[in-house]
Amino acid sequence: MTQAHIGLTQLTQLLNTELSSQSIKDYCPNGLQVEGKSQVRKVVTGVTASQKLIDAAIAVQADAILVHHGYFWKGEASEITGMKKRRLQSLLCHDISLLAYHLPLDVHGTLGNNAQLGKRLGLSNIRPLETVEPRGVVMLGDVENETTAADFAAKLAQLLGREPLLHSAGPTTVKTLAWCSGGGQGYIQAAADAGADLFFTGEVSEQTIHCADELGIHFIAAGHHATERYGIQALGEWLAAKSGIEVIFIDQPNPA
Repeated sequence: MTQAHIGLTQLTQLLNTELSSQSIKDYCPNGLQVEGKSQVRKVVTGVTASQKLIDAAIAVQADAILVHHGYFWKGEASEITGMKKRRLQSLLCHDISLLAYHLPLDVHGTLGNNAQLGKRLGLSNIRPLETVEPRGVVMLGDVENETTAADFAAKLAQLLGREPLLHSAGPTTVKTLAWCSGGGQGYIQAAADAGADLFFTGEVSEQTIHCADELGIHFIAAGHHATERYGIQALGEWLAAKSGIEVIFIDQPNPA
C-alpha cells in the first residue's frame, strides 16, 4: 500500500490559505521557514521547534515539522551561530522542512489556540474581543453556571495538567471570562474594559498583579506552553484529514 503524500508547495499553500497567514501582521515569518523534501509523507507537530522536537522528528523519519513557535523573530540576531546553527543544520542535513504559524494559529476561529481553549473548557457565547487586533487574539466567553475563580482555576488545572497561578481580585462569582493563550498578560486592561470577571493567559508579569487588584478582575497565569498545545494539535488533525498524510503530535513538556 502506497503511503499518502503531498507536495511541499501544495502543503504550504493549504496551510497558508486555511490560516489566512498572509493577511496577519506578525513578529516572524509565517509559513515555510526552512525548505526540505519536495514531497511530504509524514509531519511532526509540536509547540516549539526546539532541538528536542527536531531530534524527535528525525527519529520517526518525518519529512516536515509544523509548529506554533518557529524561527526568525523580529529583533533576534541574524547570525547563524550556536544554537540556531545546530537547529538549522539538523533540519538541512535530514532534508526536513519547517513550517511555523504564530499569530495565525492563535486567532483561527476553530483550530486556533484561543478557540480550542474555549471549546475544551466548555464555554458558551465565545467571541473575539473586538477592541484588540488581530481579531481573535483575545477572546470572551461565558460559563454556563456562575462559578468562583477558584473553581474555574481547578477546571483549568485539570485540562492543562498543571497548577495555575490564581490571583483573586474580582467578584465572588464569575460569569464572563476573557483569555489569550501564551504571553498575553498585557491584555488585562482590555479584558477588564470589556467587562470580564476573570482573565487568564499563559504568563504573568510583576505589574499584572497590581493591575488585577486595581481593575477588580481575577487573573490566572496557566503556562505559556500549556495554553498553546491544543491549537497545533487541532491543526495537525485537520491537516491529516484534509491531505491523508501521517501527522504525529509530539509534546515537549515545558514548565514555563
